[in-house]
Amino acid sequence: MLFMPFMIPFYEDNGLTYSQIAILKAIYSISIVVLEIPSGYLADVLGRKKTLIIGTILGFIGFFTYSISYGLIGFIIAEIILGFGQSLISGADSAILYDTLDDLGKKDEYTKYEGRVISIGNLSETLAGIAGGILVGISLRFPYIVQTGVAFIAIPAALTLIEPDRKTSALNFGFKYILRIVKDSLYDNRALRWNILHSSIIGAATLTMATLIVQKYLLLIEIPLFYFGIIWPVLNLTVGAVALFAYKIEAKFKKTNSLILITIFIPLGYIALSQVVGYWGLLILFIFYVFRGFATPILKDYINQLCNSDVRATVLSVRNFVIRIFFAIIGPFVGWQTDKFSLESAILLTGIIFLVVAGFTLVMQLRFLKTNGSQ
Repeated sequence: MLFMPFMIPFYEDNGLTYSQIAILKAIYSISIVVLEIPSGYLADVLGRKKTLIIGTILGFIGFFTYSISYGLIGFIIAEIILGFGQSLISGADSAILYDTLDDLGKKDEYTKYEGRVISIGNLSETLAGIAGGILVGISLRFPYIVQTGVAFIAIPAALTLIEPDRKTSALNFGFKYILRIVKDSLYDNRALRWNILHSSIIGAATLTMATLIVQKYLLLIEIPLFYFGIIWPVLNLTVGAVALFAYKIEAKFKKTNSLILITIFIPLGYIALSQVVGYWGLLILFIFYVFRGFATPILKDYINQLCNSDVRATVLSVRNFVIRIFFAIIGPFVGWQTDKFSLESAILLTGIIFLVVAGFTLVMQLRFLKTNGSQ
């Protein structure tokens, strides 16, 4: 992600308003939504490896399109291609990891290994941010050009994956079967429903912060562009470091307390940031990213524990689907509120919204946990 720390300055350099940037990212989310659940089902039926390969190919094409585009229309086309590619990857990646561990008799260690994946990914993004800081000295476009080459590397990486044997005879390819899994995930299975909804709200909150708010906030407090390539990697390194030990932290605090901490501190990060316009806001961002690193692996693990292998990728795609729906709604609101009033007011209102919705889903989830004696 060489371009990530400089994404918003790049868009503004190409003439986009903040509202257009938010809409662009909403389009990306919607493009993911279109194929999110069908792609998860495809991964369950045809195999995780095949869908991951196709997803990486689309990722390469998407970044190539970005590198040669100079306006909103070109960026929209690139985002749609990247969205389709990401929809094929999300869900299938965590599912192949969980199934591999299950095959090895280590499924209870999923949180640890998911934490390692997140940690390595964020360490990689940390190094990429530093490298991007060097590349942006040439031009804001150059990180996208080099990113195209990086994206290509993912294709042979996907080709080397080994997928464990799974029982898929019970699955039948067809839209009605996808709807059946979605209905079970979001309606029939109450435990799974509230886990998915709560996890999705938190996921949307961290996604909104990372995608739309951090860089705009750094511009607001007049951080020089060069330091974006340092601050962004430090934040992502924080996520990676915490994710690496998330399973140990969760074991100490237990499930209920972990859920409460996540639900309070993620929205609280928004509210606190809206009240501090200055360098102290960097400390608030750091704390927010600590909880982001803690939340992601354990919330995914709670969902994995509640679904079977033959539908796991689909169920995880349902989670990603809901995340993107929330983001597609809240993202344009953040852009409009910022252009119409101020970034601070947009951050405050967004934090309040996430606090209320996440709090409600948590109450429902804890009620179910109490009823079933699983704390």
